[in-house]
Amino acid sequence: QVQLVESGGGSVQVGGYLKLSCAASGYSAIIFRLCWMGWYRQVPGQERELISYIRGDGSKYFVDSVKGRLNISRDNDKAMVFLEMNSLKSDDTAVYICASCRLNDRATFGYWGQGTQAIVSS
Repeated sequence: QVQLVESGGGSVQVGGYLKLSCAASGYSAIIFRLCWMGWYRQVPGQERELISYIRGDGSKYFVDSVKGRLNISRDNDKAMVFLEMNSLKSDDTAVYICASCRLNDRATFGYWGQGTQAIVSS
């Protein structure tokens, strides 16, 4: 059974930093290495937004609004994915949700975590 557990959210001031973690279980080591892992965020009343993903080969995607401020990385040995968030803005306040396991451009993410809250205040 696949399970994704996020951690690392919290309250910070504008300009601050947060590092989110996502621990994945239920995948074999071989499969996890192939999985594209993603991060979404959701604000109440709005649709869930894909902000970043990392492919199995380590290449990355970022939505324009976070480019240059966020970085995604993975530790395949520990089956974990991270999202480092720098220069946080109040607009970054959201629940951040980890997603797995996409295998190519035509596929979609099939599993989701419960999310971790990030609050950015001035």
